[in-house]
Amino acid sequence: MSFWQWYVRRGRIDRRTWWLHYSLPVTALGVLGLLADVSLGNVDLDAVAAGDASAYGPVVVLVLLLTAPASISASATRLHDRGMPAWWLLLGLVPYVGGLALLVLNGFLPGDAGPNRYGPARGWLPGPAAQPLFPPAAPPAGPPTGPPTGPPSPPPSAPPYWG
Repeated sequence: MSFWQWYVRRGRIDRRTWWLHYSLPVTALGVLGLLADVSLGNVDLDAVAAGDASAYGPVVVLVLLLTAPASISASATRLHDRGMPAWWLLLGLVPYVGGLALLVLNGFLPGDAGPNRYGPARGWLPGPAAQPLFPPAAPPAGPPTGPPTGPPSPPPSAPPYWG
């Protein structure tokens, strides 16, 4: 996936795409940015652990500025998959519960099964990302199983038992 493919403008994306192509990479980039700031001496870890937002260094701020538009557009298109307008993103402004509610809406609840006003139900990326997270099991290979059509075969002969 190229950098510019992160910026989705319309349509729908499924849960798998949202997790694998947006949430996990953005989280990983944030952690790497924090580690870079710590190694450069820009951040005091005690202040970060205390929740002081001013403790984040320039690398984390740069990562945030680069990934925020992609995260917002991905969350909006994920809400579209559920038939909800992007205005629901404002729920994230509610302290404590807003972010958790958006996480549940985007990451755990399924989208609309059929088409809705935002487009057809599909994964955003063609190929493996558009496939279901847990595809149905394939039928076993071999002859069809069913009731026997002839007489039962005799059991295989065993060597004699010399107890």
